[in-house]
Amino acid sequence: MEKHTAKNLASREQEWTEVIEAHKPWWKLNIAELWRYRDLVILLVRRDFVAYYKQTILGPLWHLITPLLSTLIYTVIFGNIAKLPTDGIPPFLFYLCGITFWGYFAKCLASTADTFVGNRHIFSKVYFPRLVMPLSQVISAGIGFLIQLGLFLIFAAYAFWQGAPIHFSWAIYLFPLLVLLMVILGLGMGIIISAMTTKYHDLRHAVSFGVQLLMYATPVIYPLSMVPPQWQKYLLLNPLTSLMELFRLSLLGEGFFELAWFAYSMLMCVLILLVGVFSFNRVERVFIDTV
Repeated sequence: MEKHTAKNLASREQEWTEVIEAHKPWWKLNIAELWRYRDLVILLVRRDFVAYYKQTILGPLWHLITPLLSTLIYTVIFGNIAKLPTDGIPPFLFYLCGITFWGYFAKCLASTADTFVGNRHIFSKVYFPRLVMPLSQVISAGIGFLIQLGLFLIFAAYAFWQGAPIHFSWAIYLFPLLVLLMVILGLGMGIIISAMTTKYHDLRHAVSFGVQLLMYATPVIYPLSMVPPQWQKYLLLNPLTSLMELFRLSLLGEGFFELAWFAYSMLMCVLILLVGVFSFNRVERVFIDTV
């Protein structure tokens, strides 16, 4: 009888397609496993998109209304009242460009920062690679970014037709890399905060405030050229500064670029993502007992 039972168990082990290891190394990133769960990522992206606009009258039009209203307010306050310079770029386009870039980064950071605590009811019931959640949220935010980028290009084309001094520059070839670096940085910072919030819940309340402070430390509503030269190097220590200036240079023809600072931004983005993934893997094994 015992022999028969052992034979059945051995037979079942051979049929298993998924083996969950209790002590997976915290430094291990299983890309193949994430790819196997790509259908779940697509399902979560569709769920987020539908749930976000459920029971709304204007639906996805909010992707257009929000940046337009923000741009109008910035143009009036910072352009007309404070009279901040915009490097010769029409103020409306200058602020719309910054809001489009910053909006995607902030969305990536804020949505992934709540991964563990916000999804603990799902994580405690079923197994799947936990990184699926922040990845799906980054892709969901990417849909809004593409819509807002299309809106910006329409206004830029109209301004160019009216004779505004704007044009694409050589940096347009770096545009896909800029978007990727922005996603990497937002995802990395978000999952670091997510790992920390399992122990310190106060961080959940500090995220939105921190993102707002970080925006003022990034040339979103002002150009880097406005900052006194002796202070620019401190602002460039923020990896988003070079990305923001290069983003504007690629689409509007005006912005700061220096290879050394761009290389520094790339290095920091990759480093922050690696720290985030390692922190995430380390915390995911025990977070359900502490969250």
